[in-house]
Amino acid sequence: MATDRRADVTWNGSLLEGSGRIDSTTSGVLGAQELTWKARAEDAPAGTSPEDLIAAAHAGCFAMALSHGLAEAGTPAEELRTSATVTFQPGAGITRVALTVRGSVAGLDEPAFLEAAETAKANCPVSKALAGVPEITLDARLEE
Repeated sequence: MATDRRADVTWNGSLLEGSGRIDSTTSGVLGAQELTWKARAEDAPAGTSPEDLIAAAHAGCFAMALSHGLAEAGTPAEELRTSATVTFQPGAGITRVALTVRGSVAGLDEPAFLEAAETAKANCPVSKALAGVPEITLDARLEE
């Protein structure tokens, strides 16, 4: 069964001087979030950016895909700590995504964990949606 998710955004003014906000999302967890060029193009705490949201989506999707793959292989994860860093270059767009995962998985060795992580990276729906990004890296490590 397909599901639809929606986000409503209002933007006022030009790109550089204007501002906007996320008005609502289907789940209701993201609302009234400020959007500005400064938040997008500078390292400044001035609201959120599309790249923040993409990073959260990619980390979440990847973790879910890896969890599923490990469980399907008979080695369910005890814990997966995942992050995604999205690099935005003004004028070029999103140039890089760096995924990092640290996992606790009983009965699994490092090579098998790395293989499962690479499979999750290649097959999670957000990774597929970001196929046009020039570089998507993965740093995966199994922890005790």
